[in-house]
Amino acid sequence: MENKVENKVKFFDRVKKNEYYKKWIKSPFTYLTAAILLAIFQIITLAATGNPWGVSGVFAYWGAWLVELFGGSVDKWYYFASQGAQSTLDAGFLAHAGTWRNIGIIFGALATTLLASGFKFKKIKSKKQIVAAVLGGLAMGYGARIAAGCNIGALFSGIASLSVSGWVFAVAMFAGAVVGSKLLVKFFM
Repeated sequence: MENKVENKVKFFDRVKKNEYYKKWIKSPFTYLTAAILLAIFQIITLAATGNPWGVSGVFAYWGAWLVELFGGSVDKWYYFASQGAQSTLDAGFLAHAGTWRNIGIIFGALATTLLASGFKFKKIKSKKQIVAAVLGGLAMGYGARIAAGCNIGALFSGIASLSVSGWVFAVAMFAGAVVGSKLLVKFFM
């Protein structure tokens, strides 16, 4: 048994010293590398699904599938009233390309964080921190729905599609970040 433990320790020591691990997992990407990878993912997504990359719209479908799972109906809700939305709902959770993208993002982020030894449980400093996180998350989620997309769908995909709305979103997002930062410092720090 001790031999197996020693072999595992030796393996992980070798991995940590590996130059490719250090370059691709442990060290952060440069902005240029990240931009190129995002562009490649956008092209692949557009070619594979016929739609630009989006993240937050999928969460609306996840919510609808949960409502239906517990016996509710979203057929009359405006957001899901179109024929396209109904066919997406009818196809199901696992048949939706956006579901697989989001699952990949979630588990990919977790795996990368674990591999880079960056995962930590942090002590919550105060109740204000919890309130700020909850209010910020709700505001971002609500904003993503009324803007018809988050920073990926409305900003990144909008600009990549040469849409004016992507640039308008960029300006509004920057202004919101400035105001939000000021509010965060004033009320929650």
